[in-house]
Amino acid sequence: MQSMKKILYFVILVMTLAACGQSYDQKRRLTKAERRQQDSIDSASLKIGVLPTLDCLPLFIAQDDSLFKAVGVTVHLKPFTAQLDCDTALIRGRVEGTITDLVRAERLRHAGIALEYPIATNTYWQLLSNRTARIHELKQLSDKMVAIAPFSATDRLASIAITLGRPKYDVYKITVNDVLVRLKMLQNNEMDAMLLTEPQATTARLMGSTLLLDSRKQDLHWGVFAFRKSKMDATRRKQLALMIKAYNQAVDSIRRHGLQYYGPIIQKYCKADAQTVKALPKIEFNYAVAPEPADIKRAQ
Repeated sequence: MQSMKKILYFVILVMTLAACGQSYDQKRRLTKAERRQQDSIDSASLKIGVLPTLDCLPLFIAQDDSLFKAVGVTVHLKPFTAQLDCDTALIRGRVEGTITDLVRAERLRHAGIALEYPIATNTYWQLLSNRTARIHELKQLSDKMVAIAPFSATDRLASIAITLGRPKYDVYKITVNDVLVRLKMLQNNEMDAMLLTEPQATTARLMGSTLLLDSRKQDLHWGVFAFRKSKMDATRRKQLALMIKAYNQAVDSIRRHGLQYYGPIIQKYCKADAQTVKALPKIEFNYAVAPEPADIKRAQ
């Protein structure tokens, strides 16, 4: 009787282990199948690299308000926090297009990567000093550290600031690619000055940072979305046209409702707090149009 119980127990144990093994294998196959399906959907979609900056707001709105879906296009926004990572994704084909500036984009183009710029953004950059650094004019940047992203609009603007200010001693341009880390370094008093765009520039101003230079006063319009020509076949161009349609609808909504109406989306995607959103200046968003040739030439 005792041996029968042992045999019965053994059979139940084997069946249980087999069932568990089968369940695990099924789950693994299901996970692989789901992954393949997701990869297939992602491959077929139009992929765009974005940063947590306000120039991407029309795309964020189009995503959250289902404008892409309404016009019949699948767009996957790929979030990054550094321009360098956006460049890398574009070069390696992980995205068809990305937010960037003309200085970086023209550098890539001259390196042999064919690009087109279907959308010029309203991006502007501000050079802001640390409130504890006692820098109130450009000449006081002497022997100070300025955070920038190399080979970019911020790099070029830092050079312009140095030329205009003619500080007595060297100014040190420090590479800080991540825009959120750059702002955090200002908050932690780890950097003397830095170039920021919105909404990070507004956060810095609320912290008491002094505005030293504004790209708009230099008449520089360098913000763009860049797309790789080699990736834009007939299907992708149809997707791009529909994406631009949704983009323009989002611009209409911003003009109609104002920035603060989209505070939750700005907080979600740009990691901005409610105080920053409330303090954002009035910004005019433009419909999708290519940059002016003169702006491209100045970036070169």
